[in-house]
Amino acid sequence: MKNNDKMTAAKLLVKCLENEGVEYIFGIPGEENIAVMDALLDSNITFITTRHEQAAAFMADVYGRLTGKAGVCMSTLGPGATNLVTGVADGNMDRAPMVAIAGQGATTRMHKESHQILDLVNLFQPITKYSVQIREPEIVPEIVRKAFKFAEAEKPGASFIDFPENIADMEVGDAKPLKVQSATAPHAPVGKCKQVAEIIEKAKNPIIIAGNGVIRFDACDELVELAEAINAPVATTFMAKGAMPSSHALSLGTVGLKAHDLVAFGIDEADLVICIGYDMVEYDPAHWNKNMEHKIIHIDGSPAEVDSHYIVEAGVIGNLKNSMKRIAARCEREPSKPMEKLRNKIIAELTEHADDDGFPVKPQKIICDIRKALNPEDIVISDVGAHKMWMARMFQAERPNTCIISNGFASMGIALPGAIAAKLIYPERNILAVCGDSGFMMNNQEIETAVRLGLNITVIIFNDNKYGLIEWHQLREFGRKSHIDVTNPDFVMFAESFGAKGYKVNKAEELLTILETAFNDGGVSIIDCPVDYSENMKLTKKLQELKSY
Repeated sequence: MKNNDKMTAAKLLVKCLENEGVEYIFGIPGEENIAVMDALLDSNITFITTRHEQAAAFMADVYGRLTGKAGVCMSTLGPGATNLVTGVADGNMDRAPMVAIAGQGATTRMHKESHQILDLVNLFQPITKYSVQIREPEIVPEIVRKAFKFAEAEKPGASFIDFPENIADMEVGDAKPLKVQSATAPHAPVGKCKQVAEIIEKAKNPIIIAGNGVIRFDACDELVELAEAINAPVATTFMAKGAMPSSHALSLGTVGLKAHDLVAFGIDEADLVICIGYDMVEYDPAHWNKNMEHKIIHIDGSPAEVDSHYIVEAGVIGNLKNSMKRIAARCEREPSKPMEKLRNKIIAELTEHADDDGFPVKPQKIICDIRKALNPEDIVISDVGAHKMWMARMFQAERPNTCIISNGFASMGIALPGAIAAKLIYPERNILAVCGDSGFMMNNQEIETAVRLGLNITVIIFNDNKYGLIEWHQLREFGRKSHIDVTNPDFVMFAESFGAKGYKVNKAEELLTILETAFNDGGVSIIDCPVDYSENMKLTKKLQELKSY
């Protein structure tokens, strides 16, 4: 038995994590992270034992999105570490601050073929901002501080730490955690703000595209103030839903579909597109600036990406809150109701199927009932699939970070793990995971995790017994489907086998009552809702035929 009194690199790592304000570590214990697991017994950090490392990474991912602080996940070496990859890549591409830590075999066997040994640093390097191995116990404080600094930077993302087991056991001297410091985004130059304000004042029909950076900078109030000051309608990306309240008269809803949706006509008509906190990984400018004719203003914390469809007329780089305040203070535009006809058309479409009683239930109807059942501050975590396109297009968010959508990496399987993380952060709010049947089956084992933790979360499954989004693409491209059908379990019995509650929607008018009942259950509830995805191709046809609004 090892001497528990000595200060080891593993204990120092845990102290450094405490110093960074880490509340939770999501992961699975293993042989090569055993020293860290033991050190956590004497820590105020809560270790959340998951059933799969991918789910642990997704939990850290969503924790980072909702808090702005790096979520932390941990695995053992080899297959444990490779299971983290999808969630880490998702967090990195979706600008979620997170730190992944993996145990590793001893450095004394890394030079040769050896059991479960992989070069994890190089494996994670392309999908993180910082990937490193701890090679000496004394450097633990520097590595941890640097990992969090990279993860929580203005353009946040993932860091990865590889921790060999023999290093973890080594004694350290007087090393201690480093002071937590972070750079503050500088204020934008006054001259640049003035230049942009002058361009805006000359525009007859400006429009704003707001991206997730607005939420990351906590600049949603300033976005509303700027939109009102310059009298410009606002379209948000999938990951910026709620940055502009859907109910606001200047809100045009969400952009991001490749198809030419209603809001795209607003961009077509604009003589100036003001991109604020916009990441093109979400919505390629080739979709909305196909002919490269739009005049573009870039307002962000970082310079614009180089792209032939995104040539900037002027840019303002700096703290978004300050930038928007400075620009708004310099703009005076006459009051009007820009694109009021378009907004009315969009609102009419959002409520068109609110009372539809068809069965299986239309996706539009499901989303209307979800909105009715939730309070404005409640949180929806959307998985990836056909339902994501409907959620992104139609779910009306009033507050930032109340509709979480994976859209940069767009990975299936995020919703249930993400809902667990969200509930740990916001125990007082209703948390709803919105899944397709196939996405749900990718991490369904985490029902046990949620039940074990005593969490009150609800999962609704858009059930069509197939990979519905892929069928949608296949029918649109080739007119026939290929290998997308699957067979599902009885989701009610499946839920009950874990100690959760299960509900089956048998007619459309039951759905709202079932949602409200599930939110009040006090535990984990799974709702199986058959969905009518014939609406997918109807939407495709409708958008193809749409020539004006």
